[in-house]
Amino acid sequence: MSNTIKHIGVLTSGGDAPGMNAAIRSVVRTSIFNKREVTGIQQGYCGLIDNKFVSLQSHSVSKIISLGGTFLKSSRCPIFQTPEGRAQAIDNVRKAGIDALVVIGGDGSFRGAHLLSQEFGFPVVGVPATIDNDIYGTDFTIGFDTALNTAVQAIDKLRDTADSHNLVFFVEVMGRDAGFIALHSSIATGAEATLVPEFQTDIKKLCAYLEWERRKNKTSGIVIVAEGGEQGGAVEIAQKVKEILPEYDTRVTTLGHIQRGGSPSCHDRVLASILGYSAVSALLEGKTDVMIGQKNGQIVYTPFVEACSRHNKINKKWHEISYILSL
Repeated sequence: MSNTIKHIGVLTSGGDAPGMNAAIRSVVRTSIFNKREVTGIQQGYCGLIDNKFVSLQSHSVSKIISLGGTFLKSSRCPIFQTPEGRAQAIDNVRKAGIDALVVIGGDGSFRGAHLLSQEFGFPVVGVPATIDNDIYGTDFTIGFDTALNTAVQAIDKLRDTADSHNLVFFVEVMGRDAGFIALHSSIATGAEATLVPEFQTDIKKLCAYLEWERRKNKTSGIVIVAEGGEQGGAVEIAQKVKEILPEYDTRVTTLGHIQRGGSPSCHDRVLASILGYSAVSALLEGKTDVMIGQKNGQIVYTPFVEACSRHNKINKKWHEISYILSL
């Protein structure tokens, strides 16, 4: 255990994800258990620059494990991207007596964390929290499971309406430029088709498939569209299909930011708790400039440079399984 770190700061940055509060709670209570002081930084990296520091005790994080979002708040911070902004941030941190940071967020947040570590030699570790599940170095990111379950529940409800009115629903889910939510929710809901950025979308083939389905007396359908595809989102895909199949009665539903909210699932609460504990342990063991992840049930450390330059890849076999099970 490192004796040089007496005071740990924790912040959440970038897009919110269910389970962030559980991770904060874990960082706070693990720090206190190890007799370290802990401070919460509000509004992400902007809080470092604006001195938005709040001392956290065990009771400060009581009953937040079930809450979505982040009680420390989050924000984008363009000024932090400048050398002057980072210098101000690290000066404020040191004046506050903070010896190390835990950054909870996605790859953009980790790029900032890496710069603090490289430019100033400041100890920083990251905890991956994003619904997109696209960060390299961990099987799952905090928030993905909850977002996925939100999507599945919504798609199940849309299926009832599609069946009742012989409709084809084009449902857009989030994921930035990754198809994890789309692919997993497709398998879970039995969707007729899945369009993800990792595979090229052929509108003519999609239409031929929908017609083949119709000839099998399938009078309704669900097409799940991941945002970020080269052919556009659900609105654009539906319009292109309608041009080829004008007789089809189509509807578009964009689930949007509803996927980022809500009480975190059991999986996300447990994952966040384990990663938060492991982040503090890593700092006390002298580790820095790394992201804490979990692969095959084991804690692993991935350098920020690698975590930010590579992306998780969806399992191609799962894409094939999704297609086979839709037939």
